[in-house]
Amino acid sequence: MHLLGLSLLLLEYLAFADSASWTVNHPKTLYAWNGTCIWIPCSYKIPGTGHTLENLTVYHNFEYDKRTRDYTGTVLYKNQKAKEFPSRQERVQFLGNDRNNCTLLISPVNVNDTGKLGLRMTSVDNNKWLEAISLNVSERAPPPLIQLPSEIQELQEVTASCFLNFSCSGYKIHLQWSLEGHANTLTFLNVESVSTESRLTFRAQWIHHGKNLTCQLWDPTQQQVLSEETVGLDVKHTPKLEVQVSPREATIREGESVTMTCQVISSHPEYWHVWWLKDGTLLSRERTFSLTLPRVTRQMSGKYQCQAQNAIGSGISEGVDLKVHYAPESSRVQIFPSPAKEGDKVQLICLSQANPLPTNYTWYYNGLEVPGRTNENFEIPKVLIRHAGRYSCLAENSLGPGRVGEEAELVVQYPPQEVITVIQNSAPIREGDSVSLYCTYNSSNPRVTHYSWNIVGFRDHLQPAWLMIQKVAWNAGPVQCSACNKWCSWSPSVNLDVHYAPKDVRVLISPPTEIHSGYRVLLQCDFSSSRPTDVHFFWKKNGIPLKEGRDLRFEAITPEDAGSYHCLVNNSIGQTTSQAWELRVLYAPRGLHVSISPKDGVVEGKTAVLSCEGDANPPIFQYTWFDWNNQDIHHYHQTLKLDPVTVQHSGAYWCQGVNQLGRNHSPPSTLTVHYSAATISRRAAMGVGFFLAILLLAIWGVKLRQTWKRIRSQQGFQENSNGQSFFVRNIKARRTPQAEGPHSLGCYNPVMEDTISYATLHFPLSETNAQRPGGARNPEARGLSPNRDDTVTYSVVQRRQVGDYENVTPEVLEDEGIHYSELIHFGVGERPVTPEGVDYVTLKH
Repeated sequence: MHLLGLSLLLLEYLAFADSASWTVNHPKTLYAWNGTCIWIPCSYKIPGTGHTLENLTVYHNFEYDKRTRDYTGTVLYKNQKAKEFPSRQERVQFLGNDRNNCTLLISPVNVNDTGKLGLRMTSVDNNKWLEAISLNVSERAPPPLIQLPSEIQELQEVTASCFLNFSCSGYKIHLQWSLEGHANTLTFLNVESVSTESRLTFRAQWIHHGKNLTCQLWDPTQQQVLSEETVGLDVKHTPKLEVQVSPREATIREGESVTMTCQVISSHPEYWHVWWLKDGTLLSRERTFSLTLPRVTRQMSGKYQCQAQNAIGSGISEGVDLKVHYAPESSRVQIFPSPAKEGDKVQLICLSQANPLPTNYTWYYNGLEVPGRTNENFEIPKVLIRHAGRYSCLAENSLGPGRVGEEAELVVQYPPQEVITVIQNSAPIREGDSVSLYCTYNSSNPRVTHYSWNIVGFRDHLQPAWLMIQKVAWNAGPVQCSACNKWCSWSPSVNLDVHYAPKDVRVLISPPTEIHSGYRVLLQCDFSSSRPTDVHFFWKKNGIPLKEGRDLRFEAITPEDAGSYHCLVNNSIGQTTSQAWELRVLYAPRGLHVSISPKDGVVEGKTAVLSCEGDANPPIFQYTWFDWNNQDIHHYHQTLKLDPVTVQHSGAYWCQGVNQLGRNHSPPSTLTVHYSAATISRRAAMGVGFFLAILLLAIWGVKLRQTWKRIRSQQGFQENSNGQSFFVRNIKARRTPQAEGPHSLGCYNPVMEDTISYATLHFPLSETNAQRPGGARNPEARGLSPNRDDTVTYSVVQRRQVGDYENVTPEVLEDEGIHYSELIHFGVGERPVTPEGVDYVTLKH
């Protein structure tokens, strides 16, 4: 051993002298047995940075050669080329890499592999290291190691460990236990440890004390146990006791003796002393293993136990039920429910203490035996009043009959019977009368304590046996009363039969839609109810009695039939009137007329108001006004207001009205407009002036005629004129230039509207004209009458200061005189050349 230690120190010294210190981690010693494998977890770290493993050689039982300054031994693994690490060489498999992992697997192993492995590692920069690993390979599998807690007590949860210094992924093993429990197996394969551990968790029982606990190493491949380890269980527990009784069945008759013995089955540690319990109560004077009861009574029946104590605690035995037989005691009857309600299910039970239990019963009702009743229970499915009374029973067992005890009384309760409601009013009841009611019944158990009334759906629980209804309603419903003790019984419903006047009187109309004039209409009087039912119907229109009968018919209704209608219904109690029904008759406008204000005429300059009045339903929504020429004056309101009114407004007016059903118009009404005093004066002056103008024109007419004849002869026109007339006058300066066309038949001066600016010209026809039906230039002349007047009429032309007659203006602007035209009658032919200073104006007639 000393030489081996020196060798190891020398190897370590050489290793440190040969290279800088490496860091290599692995289990110090690895265990296996013949035929298994060895897994060697290994990690390394090369000193410096950035270095990798160049060469790896695994020696078995290596030695250091001083001459070659290198290691020798059996080579199990070696990489031949740099950076090439074969995964397997014979039995050795390299599971690492060239950076940090040097894990190895040797499979299989044998006993000769026991010794030391040397891992010779060289880095790229020729840094070297030798790491020694111990191998221990046995012939057979070593037994596992069992670990238990230092102390175990019953009912404690215990965890036992079974440990084996072996684990290899290429060889399967299993650790199994001889005790039931929850087992969990753990495998450790790391640089700290290579092992397999199984942990068993179980709850310790006192029966485990002294028993063996075995952990077996099981080979599932070969189906055999390779090794095992056994330990004894030391479980501390309270004393375990058992009671033995003589006689054995613990059943005796009253007066006999019995002996009970307490036996200690197990106690760890030892118990101190023993005592006895009855029904959980300590028998303080009994401290012996045996308990003797020389003369047993029925009171000694019960559950007996013995109890002992040690350092862990107290232990108590199972109970022994001591049964003392005796004949039945005096019987008594128990009733459920009590008191009982009529109609309920009632059960009577015969109670009598006896051991063994009674096997036969006899029942008595009011002292008389009830035949056929031999059971403990006497059941009445539906109790009646006649079942009430006194009940008793007699119990009997194998030791003999007992005694009849005191009687129990069955009380049958029931709600009030034959409840009725009595109406105390004798005469027929009218609406608004007071009604007296009384509630009565025949019998009750218990007695009646209160009454309830139900009228028109309302229940009152606080009334006495009588009820007064003040001012009874016409629709009072049936009345009920109830008499109550614990339960209430209701009487049959009583109808008050209240008499009342007709209700809900109303008017029904057909058709129910809009009513047009001329339609057939039916009004009916209806009501909801009446008591008595014999009724009469009446009608009123606008409050005036109309007729009697239920129906009111209109074969062809007119607007005059519209109004407010009431229907009345009466019986012997009274009369009821319906709500007013407004009957509306729809019709087109009628009776239209124009009302003029003031009606006797109006002076011009004042205001005249015309109103279109008429009747229509629905109302007129559109009015139209027309004048005496039947022309629409485009006024659409009911009232036409003329302000100020003129004489020209005089005439007949009429209007038209329209609603949704049609239209109608009024007859004409005449509006008379009188001249004012100023107008009358002005017109009188104009008349005098008009007379003077006619006289002047007559003088001028003679002269114009002479001039016209002279011009006609000078021009040599033919006498057969075509009907055209011309004015010929000297050209004067014009105020306003006007466009002149060759076919102009006259000119219109709007400034002259307020003066007389026209003339009627009649030309006599010559013989030539009579022979030719029409002229060449104006075809309109063909329609002239051959009987035309040969006279010529000249009109008086009144010039206004603002302009000239027609469209000619004086040459001299300051000339304010009256200008006239010479009248020339042209015949058929070419128009003569206009002399200088002469203008022709064509007048169409």
